[in-house]
This record gives sequence, C-alpha cells and structure tokens, in this order.
Amino acid sequence: LFATSALFAGDWPQWRGPERDGVAAPGAVLPTDLPAQLRRVWQVEVGPGYSGPVVVGDRVYVHSRQGSDEIVRALDLADGLELWRHASETPYRRNPAAFLHGKGPWSTPVVAGDSICTLGMTGRLTCLNRETGQVDWRKDFSERFDRTWPEFGTATSPAFIAGHLIAHVGGVKSGSLAAFDLADGREIWNWSEEGPGYASPVRWTLDGVEQIVNQSRAHVVSVAADTGELLWKMPFETAWDQNNVTPLVAGSRIMISGLDKGTTALEPRRDERGNWLLQVAWRNGELPMYMSSPVLHDGLIFGLTNKKKGQLFCLDAATGETLWTSEGREGKNASLIVAGDDLIVLTTEAELLIGPATANDWSPIARYTVADSPTWAHPAFLGDRIVVKDKTKLTLWAFD
Repeated sequence: LFATSALFAGDWPQWRGPERDGVAAPGAVLPTDLPAQLRRVWQVEVGPGYSGPVVVGDRVYVHSRQGSDEIVRALDLADGLELWRHASETPYRRNPAAFLHGKGPWSTPVVAGDSICTLGMTGRLTCLNRETGQVDWRKDFSERFDRTWPEFGTATSPAFIAGHLIAHVGGVKSGSLAAFDLADGREIWNWSEEGPGYASPVRWTLDGVEQIVNQSRAHVVSVAADTGELLWKMPFETAWDQNNVTPLVAGSRIMISGLDKGTTALEPRRDERGNWLLQVAWRNGELPMYMSSPVLHDGLIFGLTNKKKGQLFCLDAATGETLWTSEGREGKNASLIVAGDDLIVLTTEAELLIGPATANDWSPIARYTVADSPTWAHPAFLGDRIVVKDKTKLTLWAFD
C-alpha cells in the first residue's frame, strides 16, 4: 500500500490509521491490564491546528501552524526531540462561521515511500522527503480553480492508493479528485466535476474493481483507482455544504452520513452491461453524524452522532438497527479507533475512553484525561502508546 516503505505493526501513517478506517494494525493492541493513569513520556509545543499526527518507524510527523506559517515537523518518537522542520508561509482568513476553530491546518498528512505529503489549509499540496524535510515538489492550483479551498478551509486528507498520491483539491465552484505521481507531482488523472467537501477519500475493491470513494461538495462519488473514470455518484447535500464524514467500507456496502442526513448503507452493483447501479441497503434516520467518522468491528458500526451534544452509538451493519446509544454530552466531536476487541474514543473534551467494542451497551472500563485543552485532531494509536494533539501541544502517552 505504501510504496517501498516498510510499515510496522505500530505505525500510523495517515488519516485514521493503516487502512484509513480507524482500525489499528493486528499487532497494535492495548495491554491486558490498563493502568489507573497514563504515563506522559514527552510533550512538545507545536502550535495550533487539527491535523492528526502520523507515525512511521521511530519518527512522528505533525503539521501545524506558527503565526502565518504552516510547519511540518519530524520528531523522534522516543523523546520528542525535533529532527527537522519545514516552514511554508500560508496566510489564511477565517470564515466567521468557523472563527473559533482557528486557521488550521486541518488535513492529516500521509507517509508514502520516502515522502510525507500534506494538503495545507489553502489547498497547497506538498511532498517532502521524510528523512530531511526538503521539498520534493509542490502544487498550489491557484491558476486552475476559482479558489483553492472550500468555505471553511481544506480538511480532506490525502491518500496513497494504487501507486499514486490521491487528493481532492480546489474550492467552491470548481475542483477535482485527482491522482499525482509521487516522485514529481505530475497529474495522472482527474475527475473534475466538483470541488471537495471536508471528508477524505478511501479505497474500496468491489466486484474486482479498485475504486476511490469520497464525499465531494454535493455528492458521494466513486472513480476508478487506475484511471479516474467516474463509476457512480449520488447527490448528497448537507446544510452549509458540510460533507464531513469519511465513507466507511463494510464488505459490499459503503456507509455515508452527514449533518441531519441520518446514516445510510449504499450497495452499488453492476448490471449485465457492466454499468454501476446504486441501491440503498438501509437507512437509519435517527443517528446522523456531523464531523466524526465511524468505525466497523465484527459486523457492528460505532460512531458519534451530534444529537444530545455528542452521543456514542452502535448499529448493526447488516440492517442499520440501533443496538445502543450512550447518554450523551460526550463532546462536539470524537475520534474512534478499534484495537483488537476494544473501542477507543478520544473526545474533544480531551477525555480518552476505552471499552469493549460489542453490541452490549457502552460500558467504558477506563477513562483518562489526556490534555488541558480541546483535542480535535485524530490521535495516532501505537498499541502500548498513543500520540495526542491538543490545541497547541503534542504528547506521547504510554499505557504502563
């Protein structure tokens, strides 16, 4: 999946982990006996932003802001010492509706081969050498689209799929889901019918066809991973064009959700002529998701609805039936991770919850406070350790 770079069980190389689905690698599991308190290994001031940390080997990479610059840092995983940094001037004027969320960046980098690639708040795509921090190539798209970021800033995270770097770039009136050569940034293909939403593309192989699925500004879209040919799309519009939820693959179905839209399982299939047809397998209108993306484990979907000021839930992936919901007030957003048979939840209130990923109600067996400021960024889970980004700091916590 990640070019020539060897990944280890504890690596977290991109948005939502090894396969972009919130599921940790098989070898990355929690200790059998959880401690009463987590041990803080190190903490580093890195600046604001919601971009999640990524980890490969003995390095942590984080994309954040310092004044008018966006900064990419490489840190030593053992002690948090800075190995290199790359600064790029990125002035950004906030939309008043998202003023309290800061100036980003929001997109999480991806490590692919010898590169780390970022998509900045203003839609600039950059690939750096991950050993040195030197720029391999950069694209800003300012001469191609009406603007290079949607209303609230760039949030979609790039991916490395089928040997190419995948990014949904552009702004409000125009944009494209495109594949780029990792070595030199040359564009390989693009689907240019619509600009990005705030969700991130995922890989899905269905009926032998490898495809890339994402929520664009007003649709759910699937394109062929090798050519960018449109396979299928479905209108999907949310209030204020906030398509935030990364699609979740579940066998022959893909789950989508959005603000006030409920949660829906789509089941594409091909007819005798090879044309793709879309049908809705089920829809649960009671549990919409706003910004938090769901996870799948043993036929169960776990997520956070924006109802009741943040309510965790579990659905049957086969039927969409609600199996349980928490009491609520969990937070405005949550990052969900499945590790073995455990469900790990990091809320925006800086609370880390751990409990069994089962259909039997939600009963956390451990609760930890991991920051003194909000934790919107997705953490990097490494099994016996977890890297957490709060408002301005990056912290490595150990489960011992």
